[in-house]
Amino acid sequence: MSLPYETISLDISPRRIATILLNRPERGNAFNQAMLAELAHVFARLAADDGTRLAVLRGSGKHFCAGADLAERAHRSDDAAGAPTGRTLLDVLEAIDRLPKPTIAGIHGGAVGGGAAIAACCDIVVATEDAFFSIPEVRVGMAPVRLAPLFIRAMGHRSFRRYGISGERFDAAEALRIGMAHRLCEPHELDGAIAAVADALLHGAPGAIRELKSACAGLATPPWPARTAPPRHEPARAPEAAEGIASFREKRKPSWYPG
Repeated sequence: MSLPYETISLDISPRRIATILLNRPERGNAFNQAMLAELAHVFARLAADDGTRLAVLRGSGKHFCAGADLAERAHRSDDAAGAPTGRTLLDVLEAIDRLPKPTIAGIHGGAVGGGAAIAACCDIVVATEDAFFSIPEVRVGMAPVRLAPLFIRAMGHRSFRRYGISGERFDAAEALRIGMAHRLCEPHELDGAIAAVADALLHGAPGAIRELKSACAGLATPPWPARTAPPRHEPARAPEAAEGIASFREKRKPSWYPG
């Protein structure tokens, strides 16, 4: 069964495996407000569907997800967690993290910023050996404070401090080493690798998996960011964000980079 959306697609196989495809390839599957709304809708639907056994997240085109669409963000004043109205990235991440059934992220190309956060919230990450990850918000004048607990859970405090404050890319081998990825494969093997993991998950009883995921949520540290993060807006940093977005769009170095 395939259900239509504008920025994503949802397909549910006869084995009751739901595949959610991020489908803005011309923008590297960067998320805008429409995509966030559709992802929130589809995960709410899957959470309520007892027949669906697990969810797989994929990206169309060259990348898994290039993070926030900065072309849209240039017209907003909120931070990296989403817009002040409508669905936010944190809404979507919480829906993925708390889905009462297993989730798999299949990563190829780049998983950048919020795209890396999506991967961090999935139970299992399968990545191609040529994939890369990055948390580059500081390079465009933003501090991903609300996403920090999610990354720390996935990759550890020291690794997040390194890649969060530098914005450097790290490859799939490094992602595997620090815990952001669980399994690597050749690019042409990604479909098969995901299918193998999905088959292993189907051996688990749905009710037992639901109970275990609920228990894990209560044991997770740091706790969910929505309850612990500082206020969203930091007016003193707004000029940095404006300059960072402008430099990104104009494909130049930001003003704080010393020649």
